[in-house]
Amino acid sequence: MALSVVISDLTRLSVDAIVNAANPALLGGGGVDGAIHRAAGPGLLEACKALPQVAPGVRCPIGEARITPGFLLPARYVIHTVGPIWHGGHSGEPELLARCYRSCIALASEHAIGSIGFPAISCGVYGYPPEQAARVALATLREVAHDAMDVQLCCFDARMASIWQEALQCAVG
Repeated sequence: MALSVVISDLTRLSVDAIVNAANPALLGGGGVDGAIHRAAGPGLLEACKALPQVAPGVRCPIGEARITPGFLLPARYVIHTVGPIWHGGHSGEPELLARCYRSCIALASEHAIGSIGFPAISCGVYGYPPEQAARVALATLREVAHDAMDVQLCCFDARMASIWQEALQCAVG
């Protein structure tokens, strides 16, 4: 597996799929979610609305993932996942965050996706500490991503990229 940290706008990555750090309704929101919906155009919202609800207002439970076309994005697909809200780390947050990455890679494998861009899931308004999230993400990706997959960890700014790059270097040894 090729694993890299990039500083970029996730919506502009030239990969087969990008991951959306979404809310359970999958109807758009702020941060990464809002940026992806704006860049993809109205077709993305319609595709998300077409996904079945598994509970009232929930199309994607925490830790799971759903896939839609990318519409106006360079990426062919958007894989939506819902990360955990940080409650101090003692409410199963690491396990739920790891499930997000596992679920995304499983969908990517099912759809023969060779390259995928991930944001820092749960590190925005959900409050997950980036240093801890990076360790969970990298350990999980190393465990589940297949050798031929190109995984890009997309950071919006240099500060976040340095956190993820440091975690990547520590994971390598």
